[in-house]
Amino acid sequence: MIRTKIHTTKKLEKLIKKLISTDQNAEYGKLGKWNATVFYVDRKKCWLLTNGITKYNVILTDIKAADLKNIDSIFLNSVYTQLIYDGIMTDFKQLQSIIGGLDFLPTDNDRSTTAFQNQRLYELDWWKYDFGSLENMPIKELTNRINTSPIRIGKGRKISDYTNSIKEMRKILAD
Repeated sequence: MIRTKIHTTKKLEKLIKKLISTDQNAEYGKLGKWNATVFYVDRKKCWLLTNGITKYNVILTDIKAADLKNIDSIFLNSVYTQLIYDGIMTDFKQLQSIIGGLDFLPTDNDRSTTAFQNQRLYELDWWKYDFGSLENMPIKELTNRINTSPIRIGKGRKISDYTNSIKEMRKILAD
């Protein structure tokens, strides 16, 4: 069975100690690795998950300790609904086979992805003030704003090296 690896930050790792696995030998799936960090809105825990290859983001809101036993389905449903919101049509069963189960791993010290996530959290902080409480925040829309931000994939500085996360995710899912 295919497994999706999610590397957590130290902060998130402390919150989900029981889920952290140390088996890092398995290969990455089609979507590659993900990185996850925790942030707070109205004292509620939210997770920002970023795909390492495409820099595609998904936000899980109001995650409680009781939700951890169902985190696989919460993640899968959130990715699916975000893909649909972003205009990437995919079959739920196909996405389920691509993602498979989740393996939470300790941090991989991927500074590039960590910096990317920190910038996105900074942007979310600005938008938090527009909406007030978590219940008033259109999470799918805010995540779409993040996913449509220009990003650079590649080492060059040409215009063709810039894209957005939605285009990159569409390319991977089309293969």
